[in-house]
Amino acid sequence: MPAVNTFNTQEVRLSNTPRAQTSKVINFPETYVVPPQVIAGLNALEVGTGVGAVVRAKIHVDNVDTQKFTMHADTWLDTTLYMAGADYFIRKPGDLEFQCGEFDTAVSQQTSRRITFEYPFATPPKVLVFLKELDVGSPRASSTRITTRTTDVDAKGFTIHVDTWADSILYQAIAGWIAYPEDREHIFSGTGSTLDLRPFDRPQEKQQRDVRFERVSFWKKPTVFVAFNSLDISSQTNMRIKAYVDNVSEGGLTWHIDSWADTKVYSAGISYIAFNN
Repeated sequence: MPAVNTFNTQEVRLSNTPRAQTSKVINFPETYVVPPQVIAGLNALEVGTGVGAVVRAKIHVDNVDTQKFTMHADTWLDTTLYMAGADYFIRKPGDLEFQCGEFDTAVSQQTSRRITFEYPFATPPKVLVFLKELDVGSPRASSTRITTRTTDVDAKGFTIHVDTWADSILYQAIAGWIAYPEDREHIFSGTGSTLDLRPFDRPQEKQQRDVRFERVSFWKKPTVFVAFNSLDISSQTNMRIKAYVDNVSEGGLTWHIDSWADTKVYSAGISYIAFNN
């Protein structure tokens, strides 16, 4: 089974000493025969926008070998990245239950693409998608808006979308994805949104929801990966948001989406997956 862990730029530097590029070498929990696949998803951001209220942030990995890899959290141009956090998913060599990958709008110059699985599933799998990079602006400095979703999932592939709306402009984005067989009793996944709890025009700092693991059988507390799948946050102030889970047990978890200071979160959504390893 895969492994999951968490990274935050505050492991390297304080949030009051922003850098355009922050990186850390991370050791794997074990040595692999061949390099595993590592995919990360954003779950915390503190960003100062540039001209045109543009938010630019990216989480990515490189230098992957059998023992370690390098995690990066970057911004560019006049955006200030005070803090970024992410969960990362390690797909071990030979793990055929999971498939994962990413979609970059800059590569195809489109905001959607048909993804073909490396090998087909027996039945349409479950697919979760999440944000790895966003480069989104708003000419009237109203709100940063971005979302990723799937359609037309079948045993051979699916269509992934990255969208914005209203007056926001999507310059570029990268979305990650993880797929697994839909009938597994030891894997649970889902999504959550502040819109499940309140309307978008009533922003508040803290939101949480209890989730019960239904139709799954965990024999111990599961490992959980969580990342953003959508953001709608006022551009009038810095973006400050984080998502995380706690109270994790064999029976469920509690997810949280929080902001702080004067940030206004109109809505935010997450994707999560829990499994025993």
